[in-house]
Amino acid sequence: MKCALIALAVLAALPAHAQFRKPEDAVKYRQSVMYVMGTSFYTRLGAMVKDRTPFDAKVAQEHADVVVAMSKLPWITFTPDTNGMGRTDAKPVIWQELPKFRDLADKMQAEVLKLQAAARTGDLEAVKGAWRAADKACVACHDAYTNQ
Repeated sequence: MKCALIALAVLAALPAHAQFRKPEDAVKYRQSVMYVMGTSFYTRLGAMVKDRTPFDAKVAQEHADVVVAMSKLPWITFTPDTNGMGRTDAKPVIWQELPKFRDLADKMQAEVLKLQAAARTGDLEAVKGAWRAADKACVACHDAYTNQ
């Protein structure tokens, strides 16, 4: 198990071109990660936060955990060789503003960690506040760097 974790950590540190055979594979990977993260964040947690479904503290915690895990994964795939690759909502300006883009990604990751902590309390009001802050962080990046 320890060897598997070390191998995973080493892979996470490698550039995207070393992890994916083709740029198209990197794009598919990041889109899949974003889909899972968005489903847990907007569909599952968002429904509870917006009182569309009953609050379930256990489910909220599970989905906050998914969001945190997924929030770490897509950034290595934003490499110049993926610019304009396939069907993507990513604006080409991402590759001209990578430091700003990564700063927004870091801010989102910090906010979803707060969401995870709030979900662990089981307090719906805490989850609502943390969810809204994380949503603002997501929207800031999407407004600047996607065609959505």
